[in-house]
Amino acid sequence: MNQFNRIISEIEPSRSVTLMAKAKEMQREDPSVINLCGGEPDFPTPERICREVEKALKEGDTHYSDFRGNADLRARIAEKLLTENGVSCTADDILITPGGKFAVYLAVRALINPGDEAIWLTPGWVSYPSIVQASGGMPVAVHLDQEEEYKVHRKMLEAAASDRTKLLILNSPNNPTGKVFSKEDLAEIKAFLMAHPDVSVLSDEIYESIVYEDFHAESLAADPDLSERVIVVNGFSKSSAMTGWRIGYLMCRNQAMPVIQKLFQHTLSCVSGFLQRGALVALDCKEETEQMRKAYSRRRDLLLRELGNVPGLKLFTPEGAFYAWIRFDVKEDSQTIATRLLEEAKIGGVPGDAYGEEGGTFVRFSFAASDEVLLEMTKRLRRFMTDL
Repeated sequence: MNQFNRIISEIEPSRSVTLMAKAKEMQREDPSVINLCGGEPDFPTPERICREVEKALKEGDTHYSDFRGNADLRARIAEKLLTENGVSCTADDILITPGGKFAVYLAVRALINPGDEAIWLTPGWVSYPSIVQASGGMPVAVHLDQEEEYKVHRKMLEAAASDRTKLLILNSPNNPTGKVFSKEDLAEIKAFLMAHPDVSVLSDEIYESIVYEDFHAESLAADPDLSERVIVVNGFSKSSAMTGWRIGYLMCRNQAMPVIQKLFQHTLSCVSGFLQRGALVALDCKEETEQMRKAYSRRRDLLLRELGNVPGLKLFTPEGAFYAWIRFDVKEDSQTIATRLLEEAKIGGVPGDAYGEEGGTFVRFSFAASDEVLLEMTKRLRRFMTDL
């Protein structure tokens, strides 16, 4: 019998990806199924981005590109990070990657040696612990409390730290909760990091442009005391509705960058040049990004209004991103409730335990869907809870 890589064989599949696929399969048999499992904008990619890529293809931009990425694109990203995020860097500190997820993998793989530990905050994105495990490391969860609105306390981080801790993974706005780190949260995180100078930071900022009310997603890489220790991951999937394009980037100002680049050279070689031409235009699509953000804001308010008085449900108010993180006041676990919702109410969501949640029965639903779909979803949730 074949012996496959034990580490990868033991990793749990991505439940958000597998549940999205299952819901899509059910939709082919029953179009009434509502699939809210995935983290995908329901808007088309802005037209001028598509036109630029069509132009690039006609011009023959279909060959190998610089492995680091298009020089103009990297320079524009460095400019964007400075003007919008207060992060000082150069084009040489930027690597263009096939999506933000691979940027996370590259960073973790470069920073983690077998046996090293990486702290991640839960609820958190399903792939963080799996990527750490695939790198031979050990993910260490710090469980934040919904009753405290997922505030970060230094003492929690200290309790999780050891002499093997090499990395802290942060995500703001957060998937799945929509939490945006406050200044108090960032101060607690900084205090921990200043006491642990050998711990690097991976800051996943993929949802930074999708925030509501007066919330603002700040980057730790803008702090001069920490800037050399923070690797920023971002991309165009969420801000420009380019999920299928698979194009993202990372910013690294420390000695990990040559290691990251070597791994990239031996895995992907480069990102398609014509796609990078589209990403360059996407940086100018501020109006389109803002229109999408406003639509998400309206939909968020719709869910808060429609679900606010449903007995047995509690929706955490999203401060950013486009997810409804709902707690069900039931005895069943989140996997059971998510399965019942899909089979009985025909609503696809991802169970909270996939995100490391241990404090109750939660399900994550994307509200990157039309008002009509979301209204139908709320009606079905009411009926489901009434029957329950």
